[in-house]
Amino acid sequence: MNHTLQKEILDQLDKLPPDQQHKVLDFARSLAKAVPVGKQGKELLKFAGTIEAEDLKIISQAIEEDCEQVNVNEW
Repeated sequence: MNHTLQKEILDQLDKLPPDQQHKVLDFARSLAKAVPVGKQGKELLKFAGTIEAEDLKIISQAIEEDCEQVNVNEW
């Protein structure tokens, strides 16, 4: 971590009361957990073009017919 940034964070943290310091800690922990896990796009390139054109049409049609509609009485 950049030492200047770390010092600034600690300086600001010292100005907060304990309850707000705990909120900052909780927030920092939630950010650390939110790191996405998965594959980089370049690793997925090997799959490019593997879905048949006809299948892509069927998928697109299903999305347009079923997913792009809102049923206001559903709930």
